Amino acid sequence: MCGIVGVVSTSPVNQLIYDALLLLQHRGQDAAGIVTQLERKFYMHKAKGMVRDTFRTRNMRALPGNIGLGQVRYPTAGNAHSEEEAQPFYVNAPFGIVMVHNGNLTNAKQLRAELADTDHRHTNTDSDSEVLLNVLAHELARATSGAPLKTVDVFKAVRAVHKRVKGSYAVIALIAGYGLLAFRDPYGIRPLCLGRGADGSVMLGSESVALEGNLYTLERDIAPGEAVFVGTDGSVQTEQCADKAELHPCIFEYVYLARPDSVMDGISVYQARLNLGESLAKRVISTVPPNEIDVIIPIPESSRPSAMQLAQLLGLPYREGFVKNRYVGRTFIMPGQGARKKSVRQKLNAISSEFKGRNVLLVDDSIVRGTTSKEIVQMARDAGASKVYLASAAPPVRFPNVYGIDMPTKSELVAHDRTVEEIRQVIGCDALIYQDVDGMKKAIGALNPAVNGFEASCFDGVYVTGDISEGDIAALNAGRTGAEEGDADTSRLSLPNAQDA
Repeated sequence: MCGIVGVVSTSPVNQLIYDALLLLQHRGQDAAGIVTQLERKFYMHKAKGMVRDTFRTRNMRALPGNIGLGQVRYPTAGNAHSEEEAQPFYVNAPFGIVMVHNGNLTNAKQLRAELADTDHRHTNTDSDSEVLLNVLAHELARATSGAPLKTVDVFKAVRAVHKRVKGSYAVIALIAGYGLLAFRDPYGIRPLCLGRGADGSVMLGSESVALEGNLYTLERDIAPGEAVFVGTDGSVQTEQCADKAELHPCIFEYVYLARPDSVMDGISVYQARLNLGESLAKRVISTVPPNEIDVIIPIPESSRPSAMQLAQLLGLPYREGFVKNRYVGRTFIMPGQGARKKSVRQKLNAISSEFKGRNVLLVDDSIVRGTTSKEIVQMARDAGASKVYLASAAPPVRFPNVYGIDMPTKSELVAHDRTVEEIRQVIGCDALIYQDVDGMKKAIGALNPAVNGFEASCFDGVYVTGDISEGDIAALNAGRTGAEEGDADTSRLSLPNAQDA
């Protein structure tokens, strides 16, 4: 999962891209990069770290030009420790192209072999984004056959990319001297939207908050399979480039990943989380009688809308029982499970008066490994809670995700091959209530009937691209980042909540 942005303007874009990346910081904290274009020359700076740490005044001054793009990276494939894999990526032929990518290719290994053996293009990193860039570059070269670039050639190249590439991808690419190209995979798994400024400038970004936070008006989402080409003069041309396109956005974006103030594919993330709380209320009533619950407490931050709606429907008090330290080091930079466990207590502190002598219902957005949930339940008990119930606004995470969320191995998932009762025993709560899969899909899908369905593979085991086998999952696991216990923890549990950005 990453955050990407691209801008075509009549004034310098370096500060604008920087500000947009700050608004997308929740989508990736491993590395950040910006590239701008002045005349036909690219100016780039990228490095590991947060946006505010990566770009100093001298770096910003070295990024001139009225067109550019940027990315914040959260690695799910390749080498998380390599600064060379920070984006944007660059190739000099044809024309000169720089690209940023959000998503995960499921056939990257096959494509890498094709690039080397058939296309005679060299890739120098383990990143699937570099593979995607070289596929695009090769198809642009084929479409133009050495002639000057025309928009029809750009769309022809994107059609060829869709036929070769599998998986999830939202892409923004800058072609030197011509303009900005953006496109989404045929299922629209990863998000991408377009907006305009008052001066007619154009911005593309992963979430609407990146546009609106910079006073751009959100016009629409890029359709699945669609390509958008923005000329250096700000003119916009679009074309559907996939033979079969259906909108199946990643449902985990609404559950956890996106900021609550974003609207993605016509669905308000905040309203989606309220709806999840409403649906969850029915599940709670069937498991724990409301008269046995004294108070409802969210586990900060993303669960708050669901917890508030749940409390309102059950007629129970809603309280803030945990205070979050926003300045503690991120848990995933600490090696080993022991350090991660200690960090939960450093990151969250319980307000004892909200727990003492009460039966509390804790609400979380989702439960993945279960290690953090177990520690938080124990914190509630240590604070004096009589009973601790736990409700998840999402269903059990039982299956690997291969489309850009780093929770791929079954052994890491507390719900895999366990019943709800067995999970409850592992976590140590007095009752465990999960959202059901159909309830989750209906709660979110009701907000936009135009959505064909959702990519919800980590919950239902259905991979919308239709090309994922157990062998594919094993191969992707072998290439995942931070797979060893001593490596950086790059699981979903290490991600900051969207409100932290």
